Amino acid sequence: MTKETKEDFMFEQLYRQRVELIKIIESHTGNDGTQMTSIPSLYFSRYSNETGPNYGVHKPSLCIVVQGMKEVFLSHELFRYGPAEYLVASVNLPITGQVTEASSEVPYLALKLEFTPNEILEVLREFQMGVDKKENAKRGMYVSKIDQSLLDAVTRLARLLDTPKDIKVLAPLIMKEIIYRVLQGEHGGMLKQIAIEGSSTHQISDVIKHIMSNYEKSLKIEELADIANMSVSSLHRHFKEVTAMSPIQYQKQLRLQEARSLLLSESSDAADVSFRVGYESPSQFSREYSRMFGLPPKEDIKLLREQYEQRIKA
Repeated sequence: MTKETKEDFMFEQLYRQRVELIKIIESHTGNDGTQMTSIPSLYFSRYSNETGPNYGVHKPSLCIVVQGMKEVFLSHELFRYGPAEYLVASVNLPITGQVTEASSEVPYLALKLEFTPNEILEVLREFQMGVDKKENAKRGMYVSKIDQSLLDAVTRLARLLDTPKDIKVLAPLIMKEIIYRVLQGEHGGMLKQIAIEGSSTHQISDVIKHIMSNYEKSLKIEELADIANMSVSSLHRHFKEVTAMSPIQYQKQLRLQEARSLLLSESSDAADVSFRVGYESPSQFSREYSRMFGLPPKEDIKLLREQYEQRIKA
């Protein structure tokens, strides 16, 4: 088989797997939005239109777009990916995401598979994959080109939804294969670091967990440095390398996202919510909220509710 023939064969395989995934996701999603599946940690997304910015915390996961395009902003850093790539997040990261290519005729279709550091560590141990603990921390999110072996494993996992009796036995095995394939990828070393105790990435993940559990409290950088077992300067450097922001900026994004969620789900006023998420000054909260979401709290929530009602009527 010549190089050109082999490349044509691989392209054909990728195309067939993508077509199959499109059919599976379409058959298991009804309305637009992100939906759980009967396979633990596997989610499907479907959108018939391009979306505005959506804010949230991206959990450690593998994300694959099978139709359409998506953009994810981590701080001011842009990650754009479509059917030829996949996105990996190795730690919890506050992000802004939006679907940039979708229509009612050709909807945006994607899947997300969440994983834990323990699951990564299990694969590393079982397959005796070497890791350098001294490797410097790297960005906790990346986009990489998808290959046939990874897409094949993902397709076989999604295919189990049509044979539910097989999920309990086969899903964990295929999940392990998927993690193995990602670890073998060009940026797999970044993912390995999150599971290795003593690595700078693992130490930063401990700090992230602490901030997420205590986002409404005042943070002392010295305490965070102690959690990471680093100097204050090393903490700042490694934290920004992994998350693209400082610990205080990370906390601020968590606070504002939680405030928006509370304002949407409850009838509380902005001042009350600002205190609940850790702000001492409602005016400062309103300024930072407007800077992040584009509108003051009251106007933003009104617009979001109007948009939701329009989607329901449609």
